[in-house]
Amino acid sequence: MAAPTIERLRKQVRGEVITADDAEYEEARKVYNGMIDKRPAAVVRCTSAADVAATIGVAREEGLDLSVRGGGHSAPGFGTNDGGIVIDLSPLQNVVVDPETRTARAGGGCTWAGFNDATHAHGLATTGGIIGSTGIAGLTLGGGIGYLSRKYGLSCDNLIGAEVVTADGQVLHASEKEYDDLFWALRGGGGNFGVVTTFEYRLHPVGEIYGGPIAYPVDRTEDVLRFYRDYIAEAPEELGGFVGFHLAPPLPFIPEEWHFKNVCLAVPCWAGPVDQGEKMVKPFLDVVEPVGAHVGPMPYPALNTAFDPLLPPGLLAYWKASFTKEISDGAIAVHEDFGARVPSVQTAVHLYPINGAVQRVAQADTAFAYRDVDFSPVIACMWEYTTANDAKIDLVLGYFDALQPNAAEGGYINIMDGDDQGRIKVNYKGNYDRLAKVKQAYDPANIFHMNQNIVPAG
Repeated sequence: MAAPTIERLRKQVRGEVITADDAEYEEARKVYNGMIDKRPAAVVRCTSAADVAATIGVAREEGLDLSVRGGGHSAPGFGTNDGGIVIDLSPLQNVVVDPETRTARAGGGCTWAGFNDATHAHGLATTGGIIGSTGIAGLTLGGGIGYLSRKYGLSCDNLIGAEVVTADGQVLHASEKEYDDLFWALRGGGGNFGVVTTFEYRLHPVGEIYGGPIAYPVDRTEDVLRFYRDYIAEAPEELGGFVGFHLAPPLPFIPEEWHFKNVCLAVPCWAGPVDQGEKMVKPFLDVVEPVGAHVGPMPYPALNTAFDPLLPPGLLAYWKASFTKEISDGAIAVHEDFGARVPSVQTAVHLYPINGAVQRVAQADTAFAYRDVDFSPVIACMWEYTTANDAKIDLVLGYFDALQPNAAEGGYINIMDGDDQGRIKVNYKGNYDRLAKVKQAYDPANIFHMNQNIVPAG
């Protein structure tokens, strides 16, 4: 990028403009996935919607690639590029809670850990994923599955408004009442339509929850999954959480002889009256004698950040996801096989329940189209070292392919990797054509193409 362009950026924005000449550059260019090693010409730490608009303008006029980074967790590394500009929203961390209306406004650079801390002070929460370091922006724009989904819907179902900077530099407020086509597309359509600098959420009374991790011998997978599919189908919607597969981490509640061994895992989360929690979680403890368990009452933010110490930035990552109507016997056999081969303590294979409130939203009501499935299996493979990368990727692909006969055609956009562009249309099911028309209206030149990209209809 020519020096005059950098100087122009620095004159037009109040935030930092960081280039390779600056000491902060090496840190500023990093994203969560250590497999992604790109060198943008400039990282702009935007402090306002005006900064974002100015940065978009320079990228548009210079014909430069433009990436948008919220929490930075994107496995494909969409939050960076080679030779272009990165809009870094990390300075936008403010969260303002209105306990009377049970709503919150949060900056586009917030993580769920920060958001949950702010809302928990008022005994409130909204659906916000599994990992505290995840950005609210990426999770919400891609749908947003979390512990509270069965009771309160997806993150995007709880979005009630958004301040959006569009490709032409306009700052719009999108809601059901204004720019409703844009608001519809934001709820599941990813970062295709603009940069959301402020999210407005509906909150719910969630303070203490009852739950936590329960580890089982992996050779009891069939018993655990059969129990889980039946129990979660009929359980009150206040019961969320997931089952999955991990290597047992070296934690106090796991016996030492089980450390770093493959286990089947359940993490129930009861968000109803805490005094009912023990009764609701007890069946998870009775189905199979656990290797170890750490369940009880705790603040909701504590559960939402419980896995964060295992998942620092810089791990290598390769992810895949799907949807399924049921945990079929065929799928159980696949999980028995591949779940026993999870290759690292950081890898998370989870089966998220998305029945209940998620299914009371119609397919056409938001961009998130899969409202008729009960589970989203995700394979988030992460590891520390650069050795045997191909073997780990091959394992993920083998696992994913083996699940496909029991899965829907499309999958969860937030856990897609860079080689999933060919699945875009099926991931949006019957909503893709409408999304392409909204894309044409707000970003006809496809300025925002560093994402799971929806091509403008024109």
